[in-house]
Amino acid sequence: MMMVMNGNAQDKNNSALLLKAAAANDTTAVKQLLAARTDVNVQDHKQRTALMIATYQHHTPVAALLVAAGADVNTQDDMLNSPFLYAGAEGYLDILQLCLKGANYKIYNRYGGTALIPACERGHIEIVRTLLQDKSFPIDHVNRLGWTGLLEAIILSNGGPAHVQIVQMLVDAGCNVNLADKDGVTPLAHARSRRFKAITAILEKAGAR
Repeated sequence: MMMVMNGNAQDKNNSALLLKAAAANDTTAVKQLLAARTDVNVQDHKQRTALMIATYQHHTPVAALLVAAGADVNTQDDMLNSPFLYAGAEGYLDILQLCLKGANYKIYNRYGGTALIPACERGHIEIVRTLLQDKSFPIDHVNRLGWTGLLEAIILSNGGPAHVQIVQMLVDAGCNVNLADKDGVTPLAHARSRRFKAITAILEKAGAR
């Protein structure tokens, strides 16, 4: 069992213990440290908060405790990952849902992208569905590669069932089906060149050119 120390002289020690407890998924220690008023947003040498560490390891019980205690879901580490962004990219729906209330959609990953874009690429259907439920989510955001979620669902996929469903969800949510990449190639052109028949049909029906 971890020894939780109180008093200003022990703040640094307790902070280190909180980061360690998050990595170990030790909910008992986390509760004790939070009760001792340990800074929930303390960062390690890689700028990771306890919540970021818990998210990396998909430690949902600890993440839930930290979010409830006021952990910032948008704090980025030295890789520009935040708990919200990383949960979306990895398909960790449970942690993403914990982060939604406090999520800032204008904070981007190292590729200049939102949580939606890598979720579209990787076929995380439930992540995409959850994010699109918020009508204020920037569905047509363009990352530094010049790609939207729709473009990544085509360019970086195999055109299989998951990506077909994601393309349909994006279209149903009102994405711009004609927003081209930085070279001027449209989603429809990419789909046709890859012979993705189902995705091509969805885009054509939606008025893509």
